[in-house]
Amino acid sequence: MAQKVVTVYTDDLSGTESDEVSTHRFSLNGIEYEIDLTPENYDKLDAALRPFLEKSRKVGRTKYTSSARKGPVSGPSAEEVRAWARENGLEVNDRGRVPREIREAFEAAH
Repeated sequence: MAQKVVTVYTDDLSGTESDEVSTHRFSLNGIEYEIDLTPENYDKLDAALRPFLEKSRKVGRTKYTSSARKGPVSGPSAEEVRAWARENGLEVNDRGRVPREIREAFEAAH
């Protein structure tokens, strides 16, 4: 049996279907947004934001990967938690991520 997959691109602002819809990301007040727009509606968005962008300071690009690290993790090291778990009769692997339940027990005890 043959199967045909049809992808329909829709502009989020107007609801119109188009082959020229592209996704645009932006952030405001620490919240990231994503919108699919045709070139015409992107031009409207750009025109609306342009006066603000021209007066703004650039602070760098935002990385849009879900696996991006968010900086150093505060709190006890995995080895400290493992040592505590063993001293308290809990089983924990020598390597890998310390299970959430063990970290929670460690935090409750301290």
